[in-house]
Amino acid sequence: MSHVTLAPSPHAPRPLAGEPTAAEELDELLDLDRHKLSVIPKKEPTPGERWMKYFGLPGGLLIFALLVSVPTPTGLTGAGQAVLALFSMCLVWWVTEPIATHVTSLILIAGLVLMNAWEQDKVLAVLGLDVIWLNITAFILSSILVKTNLARRLALTMFVAFGGSAVQTFGAFLGVQLVLAAFIPATAARAVMTLPLMMVAAAIYGSTAGQPTNFGRNLFLLNLLGINIFSSAFMTGSAANLNAVTFMESMGGEKIYYTTWLLGGLPVALITMLAAWWLGPGWLFPLAEKDRTPHIQGGIDALRRQRDRMGPMSFAEKKAAVLFGFVLILWTTDQFHLSLFGFEIEAVIAALLGAIITFLPGVGLLQWNEADIPWHLMIFSAGAYAGGMALDQSGAARWAIEGVLGFFHITRETPFWALYAGAMALMIYSHLFFTSKTMRTMIIIPFVILTAKTLGYKASSLALPAAFTIDWVVGLPISAKPNVILYTTGQYSVVDNLKFGVLVCTVGYLVLLLAGATWFRFLGIIP
Repeated sequence: MSHVTLAPSPHAPRPLAGEPTAAEELDELLDLDRHKLSVIPKKEPTPGERWMKYFGLPGGLLIFALLVSVPTPTGLTGAGQAVLALFSMCLVWWVTEPIATHVTSLILIAGLVLMNAWEQDKVLAVLGLDVIWLNITAFILSSILVKTNLARRLALTMFVAFGGSAVQTFGAFLGVQLVLAAFIPATAARAVMTLPLMMVAAAIYGSTAGQPTNFGRNLFLLNLLGINIFSSAFMTGSAANLNAVTFMESMGGEKIYYTTWLLGGLPVALITMLAAWWLGPGWLFPLAEKDRTPHIQGGIDALRRQRDRMGPMSFAEKKAAVLFGFVLILWTTDQFHLSLFGFEIEAVIAALLGAIITFLPGVGLLQWNEADIPWHLMIFSAGAYAGGMALDQSGAARWAIEGVLGFFHITRETPFWALYAGAMALMIYSHLFFTSKTMRTMIIIPFVILTAKTLGYKASSLALPAAFTIDWVVGLPISAKPNVILYTTGQYSVVDNLKFGVLVCTVGYLVLLLAGATWFRFLGIIP
């Protein structure tokens, strides 16, 4: 990307007639309409990515053929075997991308029906799940921030305050994600709220969908990590956390308090994310010298002048802020809805109300074709959710987990620390095979509780630390809704996501082992 000079020397040549001025070039740089998510970006694959494409297609087919042809194992149904084969094949294709990810999802959807692995009406109904609708409505709300220029104003304000260097910019975004996680339980909502700011930041530092740099990889992946992992710091960080607490109370007879969760989960999340802040730009995706500062000559002063040129907030920006604030209030007060209104307004309905207001004539801020909705993302998500739900419904997921635990011969003589280490590993890395935090919670947490009680330990001694990792769904674009949303920007590959996600999960695993031997024991969580 060419640099932009806002304060040229008096001796510098004047731009020729028809050529853009420096200010106009900066305006173009900050124009989010140039980064529409509904347009699939074209980018040149690296040599490594080319080889993955070559081997990915036959590799996926080979895995499918092997899994579908072996005799059905004991305890697994024929439908479960078919789901495992189809999902494994598509997982390889999602990672290696020999064909577009949304096309792979379509293949999975069709395969589930053709192989009688799941009923057609249930497979097709996945596109109507609340998570799909939440994504659609959240993208509509995000489009308001773009159209009204409120996203540009917020991004410039953030950059003037914190954006003097790449590392400071990463830290500012992580701080924002930590604060939002305390108030907004919807991770997809947090992703969409901050996505326009990420896109402006990437543009300022010269990273585009067509030519992503390590700045873009670090920025988007650190935000992905922050959105998910910081959710584990708060009991209300996600609905799955509350599900886990409910299981511990109903099955284990133990009351889990908000402060207990906070004191246990927050330090682990903070330490893990501080490590990620260093590991990404410092080791895994090292920054080139040119990517350490904004691609604008004049740096922060240039951005400050650009912000000042915007003047006071326009009426449209104020309307956008009020509308987003309305939805935000509904999101953050969901636990009080029943007492206030006599009914609950779930996150998807709150976002839908905001979208309705957005399109109202004379009141709203958008026309339908101004909403930037990446429909290929919706198809990709539908296929991932269909595969994950079919794994659950067919019993294949439970069969696989029980097989793993049985392989390690867990008995009453098994030392607690071996149980603890195994439960943490199972909970953290199982997200690579599940596409729903709730589903993972429903399957694994009860099993962990029963294991702890059977062996004579408090249910929470294993289940609460395991629950701290429910939200660590950071390994693949299909692992969670924010992952899917950020992946559509084209700023990083599936392999980039896998490398960074698994590395940070491993660091977090080591932190959990250390916490188990020290901090959790001090808090009385574990014996």
